[in-house]
Amino acid sequence: MSKKMVVITGSPRKNGNSFAMTEAFIKAAESKGHTVTRFDAAMKNVGGCHACETCFQTGKACSFDDDFNSIAPAILEADAVIFTMPVYWYSIPAQIKGIIDKLFSFCVAGKDVAGKECALITCCEEDDMSVMDGVRIPIERSAALLKWKIVGEVMIPGVLNTGDIEKTDGCEQAAALADKF
Repeated sequence: MSKKMVVITGSPRKNGNSFAMTEAFIKAAESKGHTVTRFDAAMKNVGGCHACETCFQTGKACSFDDDFNSIAPAILEADAVIFTMPVYWYSIPAQIKGIIDKLFSFCVAGKDVAGKECALITCCEEDDMSVMDGVRIPIERSAALLKWKIVGEVMIPGVLNTGDIEKTDGCEQAAALADKF
């Protein structure tokens, strides 16, 4: 069954390792007939949540007019949301954190987003898999709060420099993730 997917990236490095995995996932998903809409958070203007709790009361997802207002409708319509990012200083990169924080708007507004599928694609410089906990755990907890089902995670350690991902099976794992939807 064809699904509407939203892929949200968190890296500012267009030729980086997480982008390579993102491209592999999108190519595989589209080859299976899924429709993929991609948002590169680092190239968007998304500010942090102001906790004003006026979400969706002005006819848009956020009362503060930024690019989250174009991302939120796509998430609402999607069957699946895939987050891709490198680990930055043991956590989620700032470039994508604003989008993740503003998922709160769905809760405040009482939007029914339950039942979506979700996945994570991430990588980090260090060889220790626990380094990715700072990305994995917040995504898993956010999915649980939103009642989204995590269908898979691709977590690749030991990549830093552009092209390091080619020394791993990260792109193959990312492509195989598309089979889980």
